[in-house]
Amino acid sequence: MKTHILNGALVASLAILLCGCFPGGGSYSPREPAGFFSGVWHGWIAPVSLIVGVFKSDIRIYEPFNSGWWYDFGFYIAVIAGFGGLAFSRKRKKRDAHS
Repeated sequence: MKTHILNGALVASLAILLCGCFPGGGSYSPREPAGFFSGVWHGWIAPVSLIVGVFKSDIRIYEPFNSGWWYDFGFYIAVIAGFGGLAFSRKRKKRDAHS
């Protein structure tokens, strides 16, 4: 039980620490657009960006100054992998519980 709490606190702390690169926060410009890896990062933190965006109007889920297709590709890979992975994990746990 303590390990789960410690792991959860570690993940939450790491996420908060690394959330300095929110999309729409002014980190990117037309001269320096967000690329593939920024898209991956923004896809991973999309749920957090949504919550923070409610309180800060300059924070968005998706960076408007991006490199185009590669940013989109990274963003959608991260979103699908993150949320799809959660769904797969839940199905596996349910199946294990019924066995």
